Amino acid sequence: MTVPDDEKTVLKRYLQRQRDALLWKLDGLSERQARWPVTPTGTNLLGLVKHVAHMDYGYFGEVFDRPASDPLLLDLDAADDNDDLWARADEPMGEVIAFYRRAWAHADATIDALPLDARGTVPWWPEERRHPTLHTVLVHQGHESARHAGHADIVRELLDGAAGMNPEFPNLPERDEAWWGDYRAKLQRIAERFPA
Repeated sequence: MTVPDDEKTVLKRYLQRQRDALLWKLDGLSERQARWPVTPTGTNLLGLVKHVAHMDYGYFGEVFDRPASDPLLLDLDAADDNDDLWARADEPMGEVIAFYRRAWAHADATIDALPLDARGTVPWWPEERRHPTLHTVLVHQGHESARHAGHADIVRELLDGAAGMNPEFPNLPERDEAWWGDYRAKLQRIAERFPA
């Protein structure tokens, strides 16, 4: 008989799945592709990774009074809007990825060290929610990481057509380019039946 995973293990596993998916979206890309803004608001893959890394350090570091031992890529208190959503020219992709992996390790050390009912302080949240438990922060950060991994799915597909969660867990039908073209054309025909 197997013993079911405890809740912390499950939450951590789902968070890690999102981290892996987000990083996989950078595989095989050039520095230019990883930085390329594909939306009117500038969404780009490397910026998403940098942003989520800072979030991991903030939520599992600052919130639980466990500050990072190495410097962040930017001072969030002094940063301009969206500075954590793009990588400077002097921040190579490998450095941002390494920063994200250090953020994971730091976050995981906090998760492992504290019970799920440990309370933290999130100074940027409204007063009535400012002191969440580790459980709440794990759910929050898992949600945020999944949201940004979803953004990364679309960004990567727009960049070079690569789609899906990751190579080990294909979540799309295995079809050729012609099938996908016909599928997209069918959806367009249906959409065209409706007013703009």
